[in-house]
Amino acid sequence: MTRTINGASVNPVGLGCMSLSWAYNVPPSPEDGAKLLNRALDIGYNHLDTARIYGIGQNETLIGNALAGRRKSFFLASKTGIIVDGEKRRVDCRPETIRTALEESLKLLQTDHIDLYYLHRRDFNIPIEDSIGALADAVKAGKIGSIGLSEMSAQTLRKASAVHPIAAMQTEYSPQTRNPEIAVLDACRELGTTFVAFSPVGRGSLCGLLRDPETLPDGDLRKSWPRFTGQNWQRNLALIDAFAEIAKEAGVTPAQLALGWVLARGDHVVAIPGTASIAHLEENIARHDWRPNDETIVRVDALINRDSVAGARYPDAQQKTIDTEEFA
Repeated sequence: MTRTINGASVNPVGLGCMSLSWAYNVPPSPEDGAKLLNRALDIGYNHLDTARIYGIGQNETLIGNALAGRRKSFFLASKTGIIVDGEKRRVDCRPETIRTALEESLKLLQTDHIDLYYLHRRDFNIPIEDSIGALADAVKAGKIGSIGLSEMSAQTLRKASAVHPIAAMQTEYSPQTRNPEIAVLDACRELGTTFVAFSPVGRGSLCGLLRDPETLPDGDLRKSWPRFTGQNWQRNLALIDAFAEIAKEAGVTPAQLALGWVLARGDHVVAIPGTASIAHLEENIARHDWRPNDETIVRVDALINRDSVAGARYPDAQQKTIDTEEFA
């Protein structure tokens, strides 16, 4: 049971590689990260997702070093558009910036071709048509196979698609985060764009293993995100525990229920859960062909939805960089 991105067959469960270098918990050593990546390919993962900002090049370097000899075994996606200069961070999707970033990604990934190259965020200072034009040139040159957008709206997707076909739209999507249901899921279906769901397990929260975000190490981004703090977390934890009970009755783990729920939203949807744990890696793909029945979906939707989840998904500063539609 495979799905497609730009005509390429991929397992519906891919691997988001961010946490191997950055953002959550303490990243594993490069040696352990390489072991996980190779284990992923061995057990059926064939869609790996990275980005320049993940460890500021460390994640692309890890994939290049670990998998250079297995490049033909997987569909490779990376991203540009979020630029880090020392302590400062900006969104920059100018054509010249895209071209320079792409060359560096090819070098770090030790490849001459990236299958899917995303604009990581919308640059509100540059017409999206100009950015897509630069990526279209890279497609013609054979440096990338297809173009993707990340955290952008249906309107932006339509504008971009008028310049060049958009192979994928990547946005956070899980029972906790329903924004794509406003317009993007339908727009992707209409335009033949694959919807790539990141954080389909609620940034790890829906697994039920995280009981107190205050125990997370310093530097873990979740410690400052609204859904993981104060009373918001206590309200959300009650939902998470009830979600685990639904999973138990369905005969799957909570993570598998979350993934099955996401993948049941349409044949044009794939999911890319991330992990630095080989046990979780194996768990996530073990039931890649399982989907919850209608009754289970109804129970999940009644429990966890945009009205019941407490807290915004990003702090205000990060939210301002997001082009995805917001609920009123």
